[in-house]
Amino acid sequence: MENTIYTTPLAGRYPSKEMNYLWSNDSRYSTWRKLWIALAETEKELGISITDEQIEQMKKHVFDIDYDIVAKREKECRHDVMSHVYEFGIKCPLAKPIIHLGATSCYVTDNTEVILMKEALKLIKQKLIVVVNNLKKFAEENKNIVCLGYTHFQPAQLTTVGKRATLWMQDLIEDLEELEFVETNLKLLGSKGTTGTQESFMKLFKDEDKVKQIDGKIAEKMGFDKCFSVSGQTYTRKLDSRVLNLLSQIAQSASKFANDMRLLQHEKELEEPFEKSQIGSSAMAYKRNPMRSERINSLSRHVITLATDAAMTAGTQWLERTLDDSANRRICIPEAFLTVDSILILYANISNNIVVYKNVINSNLMEELPFMGTEEIIMNAVLKGGDRQELHEKIRVYSMEAGKQVKEFGKSNDLVDRIAKDGYFGLTKEEIIDALNPENLCGRAVHQVDDFIVEKVSPVLEKYKDLLDGVNTEVNV
Repeated sequence: MENTIYTTPLAGRYPSKEMNYLWSNDSRYSTWRKLWIALAETEKELGISITDEQIEQMKKHVFDIDYDIVAKREKECRHDVMSHVYEFGIKCPLAKPIIHLGATSCYVTDNTEVILMKEALKLIKQKLIVVVNNLKKFAEENKNIVCLGYTHFQPAQLTTVGKRATLWMQDLIEDLEELEFVETNLKLLGSKGTTGTQESFMKLFKDEDKVKQIDGKIAEKMGFDKCFSVSGQTYTRKLDSRVLNLLSQIAQSASKFANDMRLLQHEKELEEPFEKSQIGSSAMAYKRNPMRSERINSLSRHVITLATDAAMTAGTQWLERTLDDSANRRICIPEAFLTVDSILILYANISNNIVVYKNVINSNLMEELPFMGTEEIIMNAVLKGGDRQELHEKIRVYSMEAGKQVKEFGKSNDLVDRIAKDGYFGLTKEEIIDALNPENLCGRAVHQVDDFIVEKVSPVLEKYKDLLDGVNTEVNV
């Protein structure tokens, strides 16, 4: 029976093969078996009568899972872990008496969840680095292209296309720092028993010093350096909440980028990649919809809401253990990772192929330029003896009148002519036009790009340069 794909509509459509496999049944349940082997090895090392033959037989059947037997048994006993213990015992008759010895179900379920999350974070980190690298190149290539800035999606002071990309990068750098913190602080549950007291192991070993060694030995065998110091039957669900909050933050960053792309594609300034045979609309053949950015927004909403699942679960656990977390966690944790993986594939694809329409950017800029340079004009007029407050009021009135000409009558922006005709400003039309040089109206934008890349981006890319190779960012659909 084939069980290699996690059963969700998302899995077969958007995420990478690597992330799909990580949350598959084969990945999950083979990890259970590795944990049972680690437990048996630890118990043997600490003096329990377990043979090398028993452990070797278990190792031979890590990936040999008969899901039909598991399903039949679970239908009878209504317990997933014991169904797998039963099937593993059939495969490993020598080891059957010692499989899961002294452990409770959460030994395999909780520890496996943390192990899978650790591996999934590696995949997420790699894709984050790829996106940051793409945006770095984009920012460098476009740092000198002056464009309209927007506040409230209304034309505001000028910036550059490259400077805008630093805002997208900064969000991702913040996410990466949070990921590093989460990754560093991942802990296994260990093996603490039904209420976290390790009572079963105290009975098994009758030696507290040996019992105190169990968690450390299991952690080391599973590639971790620590377990939670104390727990109930489960590890604190605040760990899940922390991880899903991180994934939510990444989704938030990607969604902001996607929204910006959609707005700028509407302005015809930037455009996401559009394949030669791609269809934008089933009805309107001319359309070039920003469908990848829209998909990022759609998927991001899903991740952001999943973080609430984990938060609610963390806050509603009773005493040492309740089971109202189980079904929810089976869904929200894999879904969050699969979805963020899908989002970053899209983000990497778009950021590596953004189309920049320089002429449209310049045209939109020139249409609004007289308004954008009013502060410069005021300063020049003050230097010629004018009163700033009076100059500001005059420009305010002239700006409203010029805007009315554009909006209501479809005429060109005549703000420069209006100011030049007012002798109070003391400026010729040529002086006003000189003051409106776009390259002189975008502050430190160009140098901010250079500084940000040198100070924040390049060190990160150098640190993780080995992660930049071999990442498939091809969008499936």
